[in-house]
Amino acid sequence: MQLNDSTLFRQQAFIDGDWRDARGGDVIPVSNPANGKPLGNVPKMGAEETRDAIDAANRALPAWRALTAKERANILRRWFNLMMEHQDDLARLMTLE
Repeated sequence: MQLNDSTLFRQQAFIDGDWRDARGGDVIPVSNPANGKPLGNVPKMGAEETRDAIDAANRALPAWRALTAKERANILRRWFNLMMEHQDDLARLMTLE
């Protein structure tokens, strides 16, 4: 798969500020539905990882809630700008998947 920025292709889950594999190392293969060719794997997360993600979200909420609407808007605008900056790669990934 040809991407301009190969760091956009991650085969881990982002939980609490870290990229993680499933605790047991299990993965779910992802393939191109048009031709069946493998694209990569995603971690097969379980109950523990789900709890970790929920706990992380709960810890992050007070800080997010304390931000002003303008500050939140700036963060969301930055996210939008990053998506636009990488739109070709993101479109390619979404299309292949």
